[in-house]
Amino acid sequence: MRKASRLFEIIQILKLSRSAVTAQNIADKLEVTVRSIYRDIAALQAMRVPIEGERGLGYILRPGFDLPPLMFTVEETEAIMLGLQMLERSGDSSLMRSADSVNRKIAGAVPEPLRRSLQSSTLYAWGSPPQMPTDFELEQVRTAIREEQVLRIDYRDDRGEVSHRTIKPLALIYYAQSVNLVAWCELRLAIRHFRSERISQCLMEERFFKGDGDRLRAEWTRAWATTSPPAVPA
Repeated sequence: MRKASRLFEIIQILKLSRSAVTAQNIADKLEVTVRSIYRDIAALQAMRVPIEGERGLGYILRPGFDLPPLMFTVEETEAIMLGLQMLERSGDSSLMRSADSVNRKIAGAVPEPLRRSLQSSTLYAWGSPPQMPTDFELEQVRTAIREEQVLRIDYRDDRGEVSHRTIKPLALIYYAQSVNLVAWCELRLAIRHFRSERISQCLMEERFFKGDGDRLRAEWTRAWATTSPPAVPA
């Protein structure tokens, strides 16, 4: 276990204990040497974490101390950071802005040893962003999905023919080449996939399908429970 991870775990062990915990007990739980725990305790105390106690007697965490909310281990944080990098290549500008905001919040919340570790770039997500719509932001679609609000779109198929659709948006699939909007189409009376870059207009209707989104998504996913999501023509 890496040092930064151990520091988190030691704080959690002390926080959850009702009495003093010996270094040997902590070492057994973390599967490291007692000497490592002594060094870690000293490092935490140097970081002003209010740990009291001494060798042979055990350690306690003074009441009132808490980690920042949603604190993660090193491995969990690295997973989040890689996911944020993958959002950087999604092409979705609002998600990219949110990813940058989350990145800064994590950097500001974690202790210095972990911050230094995260700032040493060791994980990368490569690739060009997919084709994106030019007339609207996908943030608008995500809002409609959350609010279960009907959308009216103009859609150009692979032959270049434009049709006017009224849809119930259900999900977005971020492929390498494009972002597909999954929706119930009132024209086809079925669930269809719409390539977002082929949508030339996207307007919110003053109609909602509250409570129906989960049922429609379940209907969609039942068809590919053991396979990848199908690209049903629009």
